[in-house]
Amino acid sequence: MTTENRGTVKVENGRYRVTGNFHYIYPNEAIRDADGNLIGVTNPRDVTHIHSYGGEAPFFENLSKGKLLGTKCANPKCDAHESIFIPYRIHCPDCLMRCEQIDLTELAQQGASVHTFMITERTGAFNTLEKPIRFVNVEFDGVSTILMGYLSVGEPVIGMKVVPIFQTKKPTYTIMDISWVPLGTVAEDLPEGFSF
Repeated sequence: MTTENRGTVKVENGRYRVTGNFHYIYPNEAIRDADGNLIGVTNPRDVTHIHSYGGEAPFFENLSKGKLLGTKCANPKCDAHESIFIPYRIHCPDCLMRCEQIDLTELAQQGASVHTFMITERTGAFNTLEKPIRFVNVEFDGVSTILMGYLSVGEPVIGMKVVPIFQTKKPTYTIMDISWVPLGTVAEDLPEGFSF
């Protein structure tokens, strides 16, 4: 099978314009047990998924530039007025008004802390992180919510001060463009492609 004319997406007049092929089907292959008996079949596909960020696009765009954006409720009539949210929220969960975008990079660089963590040797499909993965829930002073991420250097400890690092050389424009390292980590110890 060939994957010629792979699908692309452009935006014209504010709308997606899709061209090419986004789904390639390959021949099935038999799955046999040790005695050669047929017990199943593979059903290989190559699918390109279009994921639209909508109002969250500034969050992912700024990760690629080494910035961590959050939002806050700017509605003075809301109980959550001035509450800061990370991950980025488009609308306040209490009043549903559009949130105001704020830069949390400096706050995070001063040292956020590990609220809790989980280390896993097993991952889901399409994982690109090296195992074991050290998932961390990171909390920031003055922020109402907690951001989930992963620790790239060292072993997590509850309460440990951490700082963000960013994939700015070859960004993926996903949450994988931000990771965390212990406060005091030097640039030479960062994973390839990441910087403070």
